[in-house]
Amino acid sequence: MGAKTLVQQLEEIEIKSAEMKLVFDEAGPEMDLTLVKTLNGDDVKDTADVVKWIQERESELADLNSDARDKAALIKSSENNSQLLTILDLLKAPSNALSHAVADSVNGATKSFGERFTDAYSPDMKGREITFEDYDIKTLFETTAGWLPETTRTGKVVDAVTRPLQITDTIPFTTTGQAAVVYMEETLRTNAADGVSEGGTFPESAYALTQVSSPVQKIAHFIPVTDEQLEDEPQVQGYLNNRLQFGLRQKLDEDLLTGDGTPPNLEGLLNRSGIQTYALSSEPVADAIYKGLDLVRVVGRAIPNAIMIHNTDWQGIRLLRTTEGMYIWGNPSEVGAQTIWGLPVVVNQVNSVGTAFVGDFQNFSEFAVKRGVTVKVSDSHADFFVNGKQAIRADMRGALQCYRPAAFATVTNL
Repeated sequence: MGAKTLVQQLEEIEIKSAEMKLVFDEAGPEMDLTLVKTLNGDDVKDTADVVKWIQERESELADLNSDARDKAALIKSSENNSQLLTILDLLKAPSNALSHAVADSVNGATKSFGERFTDAYSPDMKGREITFEDYDIKTLFETTAGWLPETTRTGKVVDAVTRPLQITDTIPFTTTGQAAVVYMEETLRTNAADGVSEGGTFPESAYALTQVSSPVQKIAHFIPVTDEQLEDEPQVQGYLNNRLQFGLRQKLDEDLLTGDGTPPNLEGLLNRSGIQTYALSSEPVADAIYKGLDLVRVVGRAIPNAIMIHNTDWQGIRLLRTTEGMYIWGNPSEVGAQTIWGLPVVVNQVNSVGTAFVGDFQNFSEFAVKRGVTVKVSDSHADFFVNGKQAIRADMRGALQCYRPAAFATVTNL
């Protein structure tokens, strides 16, 4: 038998997902696998076999979805004849370290001043009051007012606690040379095609297109630094360059989902008008997410390829157990699959707790880069020239497109 087509794979995904959903429905919100009757047979005899079946089916769905995404991307590439560019790189923090100095100890026979002072408390000194005249004590010689011990800095810089980049890898990147990305959206499609008898009147269809414009916006910041700081510490320039660039990428990573759209801010996917939503009621979380995916498939006519979920919500799913205490998403001794219904889960802290976001990110979202991250240095800001200061700035420009809002859905009340 030859390789399966994309349509065949999608049909198989639907069938296997429906079978898995039926098992979850029978188990109920409490995940009581003793209630599962669908899988009764020679291969499934007890709840342990049910858990094994669920894990195997999840692995099969993950493989099928991965292969389907690859086929869909190949089809899209051949149709559009365009090359998507990856712009953002992971920040690599400096990791070089200096070795620690090792002090040698030297033992001598001559008594130190401290030892001679201790001798003052020998038996022949008992009962004698020690006065300043006896020892002529002057200013105490100590490290704060004497010889400061030498300390060699390692050179390691420990980054402050901050959120890593989590969203940008899911959304395709391209480029633009315009001030806005303008495209046409079909807003009316009345298909009246029907059977017509000989000499009969043809039914009339109707179509309408609307121009949509996604403006290019800018993300930027700067930091002032003295000439001496840049000259005296070689690592400063690289450190500031890296941190400024990472700050831009982190802000972009957040705005791709939650940008409010008020100029000059990007309008994130979660704030786009027309995205769908499903609220969990009494069913298991996995069932609610499946229903959100089904909205994308049926109403949005799209192929969902990712599920975005907050760490706190993923924790509840990963720790999900049956009434007998067996972990559904893998034993504690293993990493476990970071997938739901065979689709990759993007665990992040941009999503709000209690809300998952699913959709066809590959085909119906895109970030067009007008200008990549640019870092510039100048002393012409304010009075920086006469005060020996430099202004280091970083900025980037781009536009975010959501080509079909119905291809996305939120799943709330998790």
